[in-house]
Amino acid sequence: MKFIPNILFLIALITGIVFFAKNVKKLIRNIKLGQDVDVSDNKSQRWKNMAMIALGQSKMVRRPIAGILHIVVYLGFVIINLEVLEIIIDGVFGTHRIFSSLGSIYGILIASFEILAVLVIVSILIFWARRNVVKLKRFWKSEMKGWPKNDGNYILYFELVLMGLFLIMNATDVPFQAMNSGNVISQYLAPIFSGLSETTLHFIERSAWWLHILGILVFLNYLYYSKHLHILLAFPNTYYAKLSPKGQFNNLEAVTKEVKMMMDPNADPFAAPPEGDEDDVPAKFGASDVADLNWVQLLNAYTCTECGRCTSECPANLTGKKLSPRKIMMDTRDRLEEVGKNIDANKGEFKDDGKQLLDDYITREELWACTTCNACVEACPVSINPLSIILDMRRYLVMEQSAAPTELNNMMSNIENNGAMWPYNQMDRLNWKDE
Repeated sequence: MKFIPNILFLIALITGIVFFAKNVKKLIRNIKLGQDVDVSDNKSQRWKNMAMIALGQSKMVRRPIAGILHIVVYLGFVIINLEVLEIIIDGVFGTHRIFSSLGSIYGILIASFEILAVLVIVSILIFWARRNVVKLKRFWKSEMKGWPKNDGNYILYFELVLMGLFLIMNATDVPFQAMNSGNVISQYLAPIFSGLSETTLHFIERSAWWLHILGILVFLNYLYYSKHLHILLAFPNTYYAKLSPKGQFNNLEAVTKEVKMMMDPNADPFAAPPEGDEDDVPAKFGASDVADLNWVQLLNAYTCTECGRCTSECPANLTGKKLSPRKIMMDTRDRLEEVGKNIDANKGEFKDDGKQLLDDYITREELWACTTCNACVEACPVSINPLSIILDMRRYLVMEQSAAPTELNNMMSNIENNGAMWPYNQMDRLNWKDE
């Protein structure tokens, strides 16, 4: 009978890990639906970016209040969960506070955990007030309704409960309180339970212990369905982020090849294609659906924190245009999830559902509202690049559908015919210098 709790704990632990692994496998599968792209260059700079941005939170503190609060919650999440290792060992082997044998070191660790737990609770309450009382504008945009709005609150409640359970667990642990080492916060909570019997205290402590570890396992598996997936993906996302200048536009290999041939006086445009290339299907120019984007862009979509910093910096959005860079990322992720579910439902094969990212999720009005200023890219705390998706979808509209706005079509016609954006004859292009 005494082994039943250990067996139940093992079942819960294995179930949580297996379900998490299943979701991670699905996540990787969905990201790999994107086109291949080479991001193996400049590894030293990539490691530096990951250390500074994902681990060091360097872009978060550009907005000091939110940045400092986020660092507190982040540190609390990482450091306090180190005690999960002790819980796992205790749960598997039936021990109690196995690391207490470390003596004063254990006391210092638990003391830091308790202080951080209180700081995390304070930060969470401030975050909740900013969302629901102060109602910061970026949290109340049109795309932040329903699940996106509720998700932000759910995660705050989750963290609040987990920190509370940790402190209650310590406060009702009679042997731990008797040690009088590390209980810098819980010692002030212990008197609340002073009138209870030792049996009742043990029941409360065990209940808080079980709820705490089960809550962590639930939280781990909740991440896949939440914007808080960035807790895990911020690290690869910052590593694979674009290193070239923000305004640099990538060239299509097929177009580059055509231009070089046009500029080569010895090239024969009517020559037969090389042997083996006759049946090659030309690649699509740009992107109309998630499978046309590259895998880094799809990783970006899953990493989006929905914090809205990009949208709050977007000049198009600030002037009342329909464009919201955050919505671009959310729409891309939603469509990717839809495609993934389609594949799951059809035994690993995608069956055309008559939808695509363009028009069904992201409108042309949104795409053409972008000024390509890169403000959204600069503002993102985890190096997400909404602009790259916008540009690829614009490229599809221009090169596949000839569906650019009239003003752009006129400009491109003038460049083609006159060598300049303006409708002047090439012979008259330099007349301005004589005025």
